[in-house]
Amino acid sequence: MFEAFYGLAGISAEVFYVIGALQMVLILAFVAGAWKRITYGLVLLFHGVSTLSSYNQYLDPFNNLLFFAAWPMLAACIALYLLRDSDTRWTVK
Repeated sequence: MFEAFYGLAGISAEVFYVIGALQMVLILAFVAGAWKRITYGLVLLFHGVSTLSSYNQYLDPFNNLLFFAAWPMLAACIALYLLRDSDTRWTVK
């Protein structure tokens, strides 16, 4: 399934579980606003790689409309990273 989108052929299920667990820790720290430069930057980096690596899906737009939601989300991640110091409500100090 993932081979068609991200070119991740030959990776075992255990590796995916470890990556998923690490991403969960990252997302929880991101939502809490902890270590903003690192967490916001990593979310931007991961989403950017995810968006750009699935470029083949954009070549057949009417069968892959959901992939177009990645571009506004990428713009939001960029804006949030640039404005991370202004994000102070409900964050961990």
